[in-house]
Amino acid sequence: MIELDRAGRSFKVKRNVVHAVRDLSLTVTAGEFVGCLGPNGAGKSTTIKMLCGILTPTSGTVRVAGLDPSRRRTALARRLGVVFGQRTTLWWDLPLVDSFALIRHLYQVDRVTFRARLAELTETLDLGAFLRTPVRQLSLGQRMRGDLAAALLHAPDVLVLDEPTIGLDVVSKAGIRDFLRRVNAERGTTVLLTTHDLGDIERLCRRVVLIGHGRLAFDGSLEELMATAPGQSSIEEVVTRLYTAGTQ
Repeated sequence: MIELDRAGRSFKVKRNVVHAVRDLSLTVTAGEFVGCLGPNGAGKSTTIKMLCGILTPTSGTVRVAGLDPSRRRTALARRLGVVFGQRTTLWWDLPLVDSFALIRHLYQVDRVTFRARLAELTETLDLGAFLRTPVRQLSLGQRMRGDLAAALLHAPDVLVLDEPTIGLDVVSKAGIRDFLRRVNAERGTTVLLTTHDLGDIERLCRRVVLIGHGRLAFDGSLEELMATAPGQSSIEEVVTRLYTAGTQ
């Protein structure tokens, strides 16, 4: 569902060329739940923007659901759901339910299907109490649940999440993690999660990818990741050791 083949993205800053992503090759098959780790500036957000078609790779190729994201953005939008933890896709001054109605029209979801999906998402994400509340009045946890519902209303094959639990309290994090686990297990939705929260990785991801300086530093299971640093007791210690050892 996701394929990057020696993908790269560079930017020209004054007279210098900055390589945000270099020769990145990665394949995610249908139904996988993959966690992506990396320090700030590692290239994670640039990679996500290439997957969404916001940025065009300057080298290599990118495919999502068999489509070139930068050339087929409209077609890809019907198969891709995206959540940016620090940016909402909802309409700030509208009640949450009105944002959902607009999204229905954007994705051309028929009314009957929309009602059924909205009812399911409302129950699963416990949205009922604030469906008619303007988005600007929602708490961070409520807004994040709204963003997740918005990303799934058109039943995408692939869900890309960028820091979906950032700034959330323990209870809100647990609820969102449980929801994402169910979406992946019950619907078979392919999920790519980028996060700095190692708790998200430990509780959700069977496979972990590490990116550093725009390059792939590690790709494997949690068990294989832990085995790279024998004697370390936590995933945080292992990841820190990998970064400080210069493997990124």
